[in-house]
Amino acid sequence: MTESTRADAASLTFLEQTLWQKFRAAESPESFIQQWLALLCHYIDGTRAGVVVLGEPGIGPFAPVASWPDEGNPPRELNATGKCLQEKRPVVIEGATRQLAVPIEVDGTVYGAVALGVDAGDGDSRSLLWQLRWGSAWMEALLRRQQGEEDSRQKERTVLTFDLIGLMLEQTSFETACKALVSELAFRMECDPVAIGFMEKKHIKLKALSHSAQFGKRMSFVRQIETAMDEAVDQDVVILFPSPTDWEYRVTRAHEDLLEDHKAGTALTLPLKAGGEAIGAISLQRGSGEDFSKDEVELLDSAASVLGPVLNMQRREDSSIWHKIRDAVRVQAVRLFGPHYLGRKLVTASALLLVILFTFVTGEYRVTSPAVVEGLVQRVIVAPFDGYIKNQYARAGEVVKKGQLIAALDDQDLALERIRWSTKSRQSVAEYDQALARKERASANIIRAQLEQAQAQVKLLDQQLARTRIRAPFDGLLVSGDLSQKVGASVRRGEELFRIAPLKDHRVILKVDEGDVMDMRAGQTGSLRLSALPDRTLAYKVTLVTSIAEQEEGRNFFRVEALLRDEVPSLRPGMEGVAKTRVDDRRVIRIWSEKLVNWLRIFLWTWWP
Repeated sequence: MTESTRADAASLTFLEQTLWQKFRAAESPESFIQQWLALLCHYIDGTRAGVVVLGEPGIGPFAPVASWPDEGNPPRELNATGKCLQEKRPVVIEGATRQLAVPIEVDGTVYGAVALGVDAGDGDSRSLLWQLRWGSAWMEALLRRQQGEEDSRQKERTVLTFDLIGLMLEQTSFETACKALVSELAFRMECDPVAIGFMEKKHIKLKALSHSAQFGKRMSFVRQIETAMDEAVDQDVVILFPSPTDWEYRVTRAHEDLLEDHKAGTALTLPLKAGGEAIGAISLQRGSGEDFSKDEVELLDSAASVLGPVLNMQRREDSSIWHKIRDAVRVQAVRLFGPHYLGRKLVTASALLLVILFTFVTGEYRVTSPAVVEGLVQRVIVAPFDGYIKNQYARAGEVVKKGQLIAALDDQDLALERIRWSTKSRQSVAEYDQALARKERASANIIRAQLEQAQAQVKLLDQQLARTRIRAPFDGLLVSGDLSQKVGASVRRGEELFRIAPLKDHRVILKVDEGDVMDMRAGQTGSLRLSALPDRTLAYKVTLVTSIAEQEEGRNFFRVEALLRDEVPSLRPGMEGVAKTRVDDRRVIRIWSEKLVNWLRIFLWTWWP
């Protein structure tokens, strides 16, 4: 081995040791990736350049995080990373400089890619890809370690949050929950004091202070804490003072005064939110030299984001009914008159417009009621004497003509009785003639009286025989009466056999509810629609409002009679429908609300002491 070769080997050995020392001493992920890329490029012969791109796992966008040589910008000639990320597989692009790229994957999810530019004549592409793939295992280890650290932090946040929520839910009131919360935070985070306050009249009011059951005597300290909380809530940010150099600018004047006056080292204030609105804040303080780490700030911030809604719920539940009503009214007023909630505003404006419109606009008030058509005159046909039904020639529902035979009673007994009295009449005539011939005037007068009696009985029986033939008194409709199942049955004198109504003259009976009958007057007009004639409206005029109530289907109603203005040939007694009687013109809001108001009056009167 020549002296130059030994010198080169020594130089390489020193370079490797330097690279490995920097790699092991890397304190940040960015430094780790940069030193790893330098080692990778050193061990793969012929490497001219290298780049590592990372981004949001699986979706990107992906951007360079390290390059070699470390000149501040990644080499432009390495464009294989785009194709590698798009196709999610190793890529080789041949050219003056051979480009090799492999994806960086963890559990099947692409986190980024690493690409190298190698001299075209150095080595086989397959072996170079294998070296590159083996080397990328360091990146997978880094990503898994970062993922494990993030999972550990997330677990710590979750455990703290659930512990605090459980602690608060164990308390019996909102005040004790606040005291327990600040005491627990002071113990866990090693802070003193820890304070919690809530928004009252646009300013924070201190609610609880750790290690202090009563803090009314420390008014200056309390006011400064409240001012610091207002400072954080007004800016809607987490305030840590002294502020880290990498934080965005925040106004911290109140925090600076708080630490200066009370000789504390660090102050941290976190706003509490519920429903997107600030409801309060938590303030934590530590002594000199005990700063809050970035992980502690994130831990407390994530816990505060969950504790806000829980505390707000407990605060509402523990408040009086008047506070609940006030808060509900305030929330609805803010939603109604503040920004957003356009649909609510449109609905409210529409409802208000309708109320105003219905308050001043008048409409026709009508009383709606069930109605039934009856004949103007109804004739009842009864049995003229005691007897038996012989035949029936018509039944209910049939139209009959005047004088039409509709039924007949058995006349056999009457016919025999007429024969007897007729025979007696002829016999009396013969006896009367003989008495006159014998000039027996007294006997003649007696016989003459008997003759007149017999003739009267015959006339009576003739009338009764004629009345056994029951006929329709006028053209009309048989409303009731069916004797088809009573042929041969006996009937008593005056017993109803049929009811007949005329075909042309009709009246309407309105069954008006007792709550509407006071609006009904004779002379009012209305419209009627019948179930049998739904396409036709019939006009009527009220003629009589009766003062007798009847019951039907569990309600009271009064009969109101009305006459139809126009006769309809197809109209029949017994048809039912719905009638609407015009009363007067009233405001629309009164028409719609009057029944409800009347019901409320009766209800309140019933239960009012």
